[in-house]
Amino acid sequence: MAGAQKVCVLLLLVAAAATKPADDDKKSRVMHNELSDEEHYVQEEHNPDYDHEAFLGQDEADYYDTLPPEESKRRLGVIVDKIDGDGDGKVTQLELKQWIDYTQKRYILDDVKRQWNSQNPKNNPKLSWTEYKELVYGFMDNMGSDELADDEEGATYAQMLTRDERRWKLADVDSDGALTFEEFSDFLHPEESQHMKDIVIVETMDDIDKDKDGKISIEEYIGDMYTGSDDETEPSWVNSEREQFTQFRDKNQDGYMDKEEVRGWIIPPDYDHSNAESKHLMTEADVDGDGVLTKDEILEKYDVFVGSQVTDFGEALNRHDEF
Repeated sequence: MAGAQKVCVLLLLVAAAATKPADDDKKSRVMHNELSDEEHYVQEEHNPDYDHEAFLGQDEADYYDTLPPEESKRRLGVIVDKIDGDGDGKVTQLELKQWIDYTQKRYILDDVKRQWNSQNPKNNPKLSWTEYKELVYGFMDNMGSDELADDEEGATYAQMLTRDERRWKLADVDSDGALTFEEFSDFLHPEESQHMKDIVIVETMDDIDKDKDGKISIEEYIGDMYTGSDDETEPSWVNSEREQFTQFRDKNQDGYMDKEEVRGWIIPPDYDHSNAESKHLMTEADVDGDGVLTKDEILEKYDVFVGSQVTDFGEALNRHDEF
């Protein structure tokens, strides 16, 4: 069992490494809460792929490959009936916004359900820290203190355990040592919970503040995004980031970013992307300009919403019963 547990943690590490950008790519920690990884406008040209991902959710976009236009329209019609919550035959901007909000948060719910079922197979009302620790980090009991201290892997596991325990305690609102499903969701996705966002700041500083002086220097800031060697020519964006640090990130101009300055960097002021996107889609499809969309108007402009590509609409509808 210990070997299997270790493999699980190693898989987490491998997955994290696999997503690390190349040295000439820009790594970002900013929580944009964008609706799509696509740019909405490319060289001032509208990019419909952004709207498709915003409307269906990014996880569904992988299926956009082979569906003929007529089948795409048919399935879109079924979705429109679901979006029209009051069944009056018209989709309001609010109903459209609610659908976009749902599709964007669906992947989080799916991830939490998957991990909850895996780590709480008996589906108990709560999952205790002791149970979670044993399942995820139990293999560490067979590692000696020297191995944990000196071995690079061992040190990494120890750091992960410390971070998880700190985050667990913050998610554990009633401080009983166990998490409900909702608290477990906050533990796994603290960026989505208002009372957990501080831990995102703390963990960011833990990662970047290499000398542990409680603040982030410009060297640490750049080093987190770019790790090229001294004999390499830096990408142009690196110098732009230095200017960003000096002119905008370091607000009090003391040469460092403190906790509040880090907050302003990675958690910018709230912007309701779903509201903006729903207004955009309304504008694109509201042919008669009456401020609501009929089913015919949406199907007439089906390529604005879904294009002629395949997606797993059936699964989306099955998971939308609570909408």
